[in-house]
Amino acid sequence: MCLQAHPAPGDAVRGGVSQWRDATLVWEFVKCGFKPNSCESMFRFDRSLIICSRYVCVVQKAYQETDSVISTVTTKVKGFAYTNTSDMDPRFWDVADYVIPSQGDNSFFVLTNMVVTPKQIQSRCPELPNPSTTCVDDCDCVVGYSDPRHNGVQTGLCENYSTTVRTCEVHSWCPLEIDTKVPERAILAAAENFTVLIKNSVTYQKFNFHRRNIRPHVNSSYLKRCEFNRVTDPDCPIFRLKNIASEAGEDFQEMAVKGGILGILIDWTCDLDWWARKCYPKYSFRRLDNKLSANNVAPGYNFRFAKYYKTADGEETRTLIKAYGIRFNVVVFGTAGKFGIVPTIVNLGAALSFLSLVPAVGDWFMLTCSRKRDLYNKHKVTYLSEDADAESVSMGTSYGTQ
Repeated sequence: MCLQAHPAPGDAVRGGVSQWRDATLVWEFVKCGFKPNSCESMFRFDRSLIICSRYVCVVQKAYQETDSVISTVTTKVKGFAYTNTSDMDPRFWDVADYVIPSQGDNSFFVLTNMVVTPKQIQSRCPELPNPSTTCVDDCDCVVGYSDPRHNGVQTGLCENYSTTVRTCEVHSWCPLEIDTKVPERAILAAAENFTVLIKNSVTYQKFNFHRRNIRPHVNSSYLKRCEFNRVTDPDCPIFRLKNIASEAGEDFQEMAVKGGILGILIDWTCDLDWWARKCYPKYSFRRLDNKLSANNVAPGYNFRFAKYYKTADGEETRTLIKAYGIRFNVVVFGTAGKFGIVPTIVNLGAALSFLSLVPAVGDWFMLTCSRKRDLYNKHKVTYLSEDADAESVSMGTSYGTQ
């Protein structure tokens, strides 16, 4: 342990310039001695702090300036399917039918299942039965009453919904949609083989750095035959929907029945220093909507849209579709770092300031936690005197003039 020496407090000034100078100037020297166990352990602890500090500065790249990514994404889905079910007529589906809308904001939706209500017209019909819509006579129905959870505006009449149930009549699109019978197997189960091309351009404005996820060696012929694979084809920007769900830990066919939301995560964490120069996209996939077996209320993802027609006599009609499907959100994130003189100086100063606390911490430890704290406190400072015959051992640090 390093020891410092100072003049003794009892030395008097005997007069004269030289005597005054000898009495007031402080001469310090360091004498190092080592005592096993606690003192030596403190040295090892201090040395470990220094090593950790250097390690953190290098690994965390505190010498770099950083910037956040600015990104833009476009997607293009391809694939087709043919369906022939008891619920609807035989039909051929292409991208214009199942991608809704055709252009999304960093996302796209693929239709996988549906409830279709065809040939609806503006008319009057009995409301669907539930405790708030059933009635006995017209007195139970209020003219002009509407409820957002119901299907139309009441006309004030109580009509037969079936041979056993009567409900209030409403003005609405009739016949009303019955969405309780969702196909147990997805109508567009073939959507698992559809593919999506993701084009992603990123910019780090501070460093004037631009890059795309389509690498420079990729050409049109390569795009026509490639498909993303982490091992064999990690540079291909074309993804099969089934594989996206699989990497997210989901079964596509199970998810397609009620729908859901999958995230395509693109990480652009880059080291732009000339000796590293690494900046390539890293893809990962996960399910974003909540899927809990204990709370299965309103599961999946769905919405409604309609296709409108005119009959031969000019009457407006529509086909209402309650669409279930999978929405794919493309999430781009990342930070780039590059050597900068300012953060280097700032963090170097912070590291040195931190290390300057090491002696004070060691001193506090020896004075507080050591079993021989009294001995350490007694010999903490050595005072030198011209008349002293013996030198006492000192440890620690002392400041000031005696």
